[in-house]
Amino acid sequence: MTRNLLAEETSPYLLQHKDNPVHWRPWGAESLAAAKRENKPILLSIGYAACHWCHVMAHESFEDDAIAGLMNELFVSIKVDREERPDIDAIYQSALQMMGDHGGWPLTMFLTPDGEPFWGGTYFPATARYGRPAFPDLLKGIADTFHTRNGKVLENARALKDGLSRLSKPEGTDAPSVEKLDQAAAMILGIVDTHKGGTQGAPKFPQPSLFQFLWHAHRRTGAGPFREAVTTTLDHLCQGGIYDHLGGGFARYSTDEVWLAPHFEKMLYDNALLVELLSDVWPQTKSPLYAVRVRETIDWALREMRSADQGPFGFTSALDADSEGREGKFYIWTEEEVDGVLGPDGGVFKEIYGVAPGGNWEGHAILNRSKDLRLGNDDQERRLLGAREKLLTVRAGRVRPQRDDKVLADWNGLMIAALAKAGAVFGQAAWVETAADVFLFIADTMTENGRLKHSWCAGRLRHPATVDDYAAMARAALVLFGVTGKGEYLARAQGWVGVANAYYWDDDGKGYFLGADDTEDVIARTKAAHDNAVPSGNGVMAEVLARLFHITGEDEHRQRAERLFQAIAGKEAEQISRQPALMNAFELLRTGVQIVIAGTESDTEAKDLRRAVFDAGLVNRVVTHLPPGAGLPGGHPARGKGPVDGKPAVYVCAGPACGLPIVDAELLREELARL
Repeated sequence: MTRNLLAEETSPYLLQHKDNPVHWRPWGAESLAAAKRENKPILLSIGYAACHWCHVMAHESFEDDAIAGLMNELFVSIKVDREERPDIDAIYQSALQMMGDHGGWPLTMFLTPDGEPFWGGTYFPATARYGRPAFPDLLKGIADTFHTRNGKVLENARALKDGLSRLSKPEGTDAPSVEKLDQAAAMILGIVDTHKGGTQGAPKFPQPSLFQFLWHAHRRTGAGPFREAVTTTLDHLCQGGIYDHLGGGFARYSTDEVWLAPHFEKMLYDNALLVELLSDVWPQTKSPLYAVRVRETIDWALREMRSADQGPFGFTSALDADSEGREGKFYIWTEEEVDGVLGPDGGVFKEIYGVAPGGNWEGHAILNRSKDLRLGNDDQERRLLGAREKLLTVRAGRVRPQRDDKVLADWNGLMIAALAKAGAVFGQAAWVETAADVFLFIADTMTENGRLKHSWCAGRLRHPATVDDYAAMARAALVLFGVTGKGEYLARAQGWVGVANAYYWDDDGKGYFLGADDTEDVIARTKAAHDNAVPSGNGVMAEVLARLFHITGEDEHRQRAERLFQAIAGKEAEQISRQPALMNAFELLRTGVQIVIAGTESDTEAKDLRRAVFDAGLVNRVVTHLPPGAGLPGGHPARGKGPVDGKPAVYVCAGPACGLPIVDAELLREELARL
C-alpha cells in the first residue's frame, strides 16, 4: 500500500511533510513510474522550509484527512524542495508563467505521468476565497479533465514543452555597450522610490544585484542620482523593520512600501549579497551605519547559520518566518513586554525603536529606527546596545523559528565571497579566515567523483550541482585569490570553470544551461538569462570568465565571455535592466583595472599597499598578488615586472598597458582615486 515516503529525505522542507496523510513521494524515476503504472496525473507541490504560504497550504489542505484522501485517490503526489532542486523548480515555474501566472511558492502543478505540465497555480485555499477555487473542487476538476479530455491535456502539455524548449534558446544580440548600460541604469532610476529607496510600491524586496548595478553606474559616470538611489535604499534597509535590530540580519522582503513590516524569514543569500553591497559602498561613503550592519549581519550568520558549532562547517540556508504557528512571533514585542525588560530606563529606547501603545503591526511593535536614519553619538549607541542585549537575552528564551539546515553550494559561494570582501575592506582578517574555512568545507565535503554536489544535509550529500553552484564557488575562489594571493584558489576556479564548460555549456554557443547534460530526471534543460533573488548563473559565470581573462591573459576565457554576452544579453534597456550581474561582468571585461602587488605578502609595506587597494573601492578591480620569484602568464600586461629595490611595488594596468611602479601606499591611494 502506498504511503508517505518522505521520512528518508534530508530536506527540512520535505521532512515537515513526512507525517501528512498525503501519500507524498520524493521526485524521481520511481514516482514517475508509479504515475504511469496507475494512470494518474501527477500533483507536483514545490516550496521551501521558510515559506509562509507553503505552511498555510499545508495546514489547510495537506494535513486535512479528507483533502489528503482526494489527493491519494486521484493523483500521484510529489513534493519538491525548490532549494534542493532549483532545476526542477525552474522548469515548472517557467511553464506556469507561460500560462499567464506570475509564479511563486507554493507552486502547485499538474503533470502527465511523463512529468509534462498541463495546468497549475500557486497557493490554493481549502475553501473558495481570494478569488481562487477551493482546492478539493480543483482536484476533482483536474482529475476529471485528465481522464475525459486527455487529448486536450496532451495538447496543452506538448505546447508547454515546446515553449520550454524555446526558452532555452534566447535570440541573442550583438554584444552590449557601455552606452546601453547607462541607458538601462537611467531607466531603473525611473522605478526607484526616491524617498524610501528600493523600487516603488509594495512588497519591497532588497534587490541587491539591481542596486549593485546602479552603484557601478555611479562609479562609472559620477552621476549623483545613481549614488543617491543606492544609499537611500541602504539607509532605509539598515534602519527599517526589515532588519533584525536585536539579532542582526535582513529578512527576505518587506510587505509594505516603507520597509517596516517584513515577511520574517531570513535567507542566507539575501544577507550575503547585502553584506557585499554594503562593503562595496562603504569605502566611498564611510558610513558608520553600514559598517555596523555588516559586522552585525556577519555575527548573526556565524552565530545562527553555522552547520556545526565546532570544526568544519558550511552556512545553512534559512530561518523560517513562523514560530508556534504564527508569522513573526519570535521577533515582535508589546510595549508592556519592553517595559518589563527595560523598566523606567526604556523611554529613549522605545522612542528610537518605534515602540508605542498598540504597536505598529497587528497590535505589536516591529523594532525599527526609520524615524532617524542616522546613528546616535557613541554614548547613546552604547546605552542602546545595552538595552538591545537585555531584550535579546529574553528573546532567546522564546520558541525559535525552524532553521533549514541544508548547506547549498551556490548560496555558500555568495557568503564566502561576501565574507572575504568584507574582511579585506574592513580590515577583519578573521572574516577572511572564516571564508577560507567555509570554502574548504564546500570544496572538499561537497565534491563527489570530481564534481560538486548541490546540497549537503544531515551528513548526506544530495542532488546534482547546477551551473549556479560552479559559478558562485568559482567566483568565491577568485575573490579569495584577490584577497589572499594564494594560488590554490585560482587553480580551483579554473578547474570548476572547466567542469562547467564540459557539462553545462550549450554547444550551439548559447550560454550555460542550469543543469548538467547528464542530469537525467528532468524533462527540459532551462537557461537563466535574467537575475532573480540571486544573480543568474550565466551572469556570475560571465564575471568569472572576465576575471580569469584579466588574471591569466588566456584569450579563451574572453572569447567564451563574449559569446555569452552575444547569446543572452538583452537588446533593449528594459531587458538589460533584468540582467545586472551579466552587465556588470560585461563592464569588468571591457574596463577592468588590473592591480598587481609584487612582493612578499607578509611584508608590512605589502600589507599597506593592499590596504590602499581595498580602501579605494574600485568596482572593477582585479587584484593579483605576485610573490617573489613568481611570474605572470604570457599576455598579462604586468608580465616581467616585480619589486623595486627590494620593496613591494604595485602596478596598475588598464588594457595592455601598466603605469609606473608605486611603492608608497599614499601615492597609490592618490592614483586609484584618479581612476
